[in-house]
Amino acid sequence: MRRPDQQTTTRPTPDAAPGPTPDTPPAEATRPGPGALPSGAGAQQPTDRIGPGAQHLADATGPGAQHLPGGTGAARRPDPAGSRADGHRPTGSHPAGSHPAGARPTGARSAGDLTTEAALAPYLRGQAAEFLRSLRLHHEHSAPADSGGQDAAAATRALRRSARRISGCLHTFRAALDPLWADQLRAELAWLSGILAREHAYADRLTRLVEALHQLSGPALPAARGVRAAGDGATSDAQGRAALGVGAARAGALLERRLTLARTRSHSAALQALGSSRFHAVADAVALLASDVPLAPGPAGRTAEALLEPAEHAEQRLLTAVAALPPADTEPYNEAQDAAWHQTRLLLRLHRYAHEVVLGATDPALTGAGHALDLHRDAVEAAGAAAAAARTPRIAPATAYALGVLHADQRHEVEAARAVFRETWPYTVALSAS
Repeated sequence: MRRPDQQTTTRPTPDAAPGPTPDTPPAEATRPGPGALPSGAGAQQPTDRIGPGAQHLADATGPGAQHLPGGTGAARRPDPAGSRADGHRPTGSHPAGSHPAGARPTGARSAGDLTTEAALAPYLRGQAAEFLRSLRLHHEHSAPADSGGQDAAAATRALRRSARRISGCLHTFRAALDPLWADQLRAELAWLSGILAREHAYADRLTRLVEALHQLSGPALPAARGVRAAGDGATSDAQGRAALGVGAARAGALLERRLTLARTRSHSAALQALGSSRFHAVADAVALLASDVPLAPGPAGRTAEALLEPAEHAEQRLLTAVAALPPADTEPYNEAQDAAWHQTRLLLRLHRYAHEVVLGATDPALTGAGHALDLHRDAVEAAGAAAAAARTPRIAPATAYALGVLHADQRHEVEAARAVFRETWPYTVALSAS
């Protein structure tokens, strides 16, 4: 574990000079953002204020946008990381490119500027303004003509990116904000992000699986799957390639039917959601956030520790989750282990957002690890889609064989992504403890 005199990666040094905040990091893979997490009750945020940011909604929401419902009825999911274990941080060392002992990137925020008014409130207002701009662009590029499809997809990604960051900060820094307001808005943003993600998730999954089928049905199977015993190895490989070639086309057609249907339904659900009163309530609440951030009552929530302690807690939960990951020599087809990796991806995202708030910059040391976890998630979901298609009743044996090979290929991609994560994870000592 870290020594008491070692600085965490999310605590700025007192002598650091403030500087400009860098741009938002690149868009992540399209998937639902962090869900609503449990929290206590607090004073309800008034809903009769309309800030100047509501002007951005003229084209997208129309008149009569409703506010978020009051009360405590917002759906919540359990805390993804559980309680803090023993209050200790897992063994680890600061990576190169992180920020031990005052070495932080240019433009990072100093400790003197670390208050909710100086750090958290401007961050949330900026993300709310980006949300409203993306919403306007999405409305402009979602005309009946199909020519703006790419621009609409980019606007949707930007919309979800802002929603994820707002939701993550509302969870991590809930103690510094109006708790009831934060819980309600976080739950609604999680719903919106999930609705918008599904259509593009199905499209990306279909592209991934079809490309993998083309590669697997080529002139030769990959070496890891084509090794046979001496003597009948050549004959078995030839028969396997022939069977895979026959079933690959049918398997691709089956996957295209299933995933295209799912994508169409998700598109319809997204359009319905964007026209619903619930969405207008979310957009109106974000418009209020762009002009006014409801902070916790009293001076306690406005100190530097109100941001430092939650950010360090988010880092602690991430390191604990990484230390608990299954070791490298486990069975790659054990799908019960996928949940722990998905949990780590969620906690890494929360840590990155807290890092942006506290230090005013992203942590470049975690870029590779985050990308590896995104690839892991994509491969897991693709393998699940192949397995679900193989359970279709009355399919030909060649089709089932091709889908089985495709499932095995994607599970190997899962293991490869885990290996990349272990190589790029900067806290090597903490990871080796698993």
